[in-house]
Amino acid sequence: MMAGGGVNSPQSTSDNKDNVVVSNLKLERMLSMKGGKGEASYVNNSQAQGQHARSMLHLLKETLDGVQLIRSSDNDDIPFVIVDLGCSCGSNTVYIIDVIVEHMRKRFEKADQQIPEFSAFFCDLPSNDFNTLFQLLPPLANNGMEECLASNSHRSYFAAGVPGSFYRRLFPARSIDVFYSAFSLHWLSQVPDVVLDKQNVAYNKGRIYIHGANESTTKAYKKQFQSDLANFLCARSKEMKRGGSMFLVCLGRTSMDPIDQGGAGLLFGTHFQDAWDDLVQEGLITSEKRDNFNIPVYAPSIQDFKEVVEANGSFTINNLQVFRGGSPLVVNHPDDAAEVGRALAISCRSVSGVLVDAHIGEQLGDELFTRVERRAARHAKELIEKLQFFHIVASLSLV
Repeated sequence: MMAGGGVNSPQSTSDNKDNVVVSNLKLERMLSMKGGKGEASYVNNSQAQGQHARSMLHLLKETLDGVQLIRSSDNDDIPFVIVDLGCSCGSNTVYIIDVIVEHMRKRFEKADQQIPEFSAFFCDLPSNDFNTLFQLLPPLANNGMEECLASNSHRSYFAAGVPGSFYRRLFPARSIDVFYSAFSLHWLSQVPDVVLDKQNVAYNKGRIYIHGANESTTKAYKKQFQSDLANFLCARSKEMKRGGSMFLVCLGRTSMDPIDQGGAGLLFGTHFQDAWDDLVQEGLITSEKRDNFNIPVYAPSIQDFKEVVEANGSFTINNLQVFRGGSPLVVNHPDDAAEVGRALAISCRSVSGVLVDAHIGEQLGDELFTRVERRAARHAKELIEKLQFFHIVASLSLV
């Protein structure tokens, strides 16, 4: 949902284009941050993610300082490979790759080692707007990598896009030096089946998110998160080179109780939830239609995260902490209630709009986010004061 934003929603297809429910199997094929360059696009609504990523640069550089530099004469021609997992389609990922390349270049230089060529893979689900991302990339110089490294107007790395879920293998064994993933791992691979099953105690009746849901529902979400993270770590443990490092950032929470999802709960579990209820009360959708939509996001506690890493056993935890990232809302005039309301609605739409439109159609999606905007405007002061994101920040290396 943030600087990267790589992602994954609810059930079967209907012939009516404006009334499509998407199955978990199809979630991977359609989930993405909102593409293009429109008002609600991720490109134009990822400033907060960029600010949060910049505030963590010192932690990223500490991770990079732990990457092994020693390269034998036999592998002088092998590039130094960086991957952004969940890159999305904004300028934040381009900025971060530049930071990583420049930091590693200086490390090689300082160690009096030959500076290798650099290769960067931008990875996200197939539905990601890679075209918009590639348009943001500076050109590669014609006369080779040395010219690139000496020029601010050119890319200092070779680039490629890799479509696919990061919950599976994406790269050859022992091929990657640095994995970076920010604001993506809180997106689940699917909404847990039991959450959508009317016969199950975990059925999330009346809600579109787990914030404030019953204990069985939150347990199902936690189980899905930990299963997904285990698959993620298993894949990366095979793909990472010995001596490589991984820097991960995802939405987190400070409460031990997963019912309280913190900033994510305020984003999806309050005005967004109430707007869905408005559509039901106004007869625009059925309550069942609402209940069949659930946001596949889980903000873990630091303990949730640590348990999976330790159980996996492939990685050493160099650093694991909860980091205050600030508000996801970028507003020029915090006293302007209308602007705050609009900012919340656009923020919600940029990260969940694709799922909403697939579930109830674009026209009803417009109606939904209009109501989010109105409700948020009425609570603008509270949103400015309370809507804060916390992140789990992890630096890992192979055991």
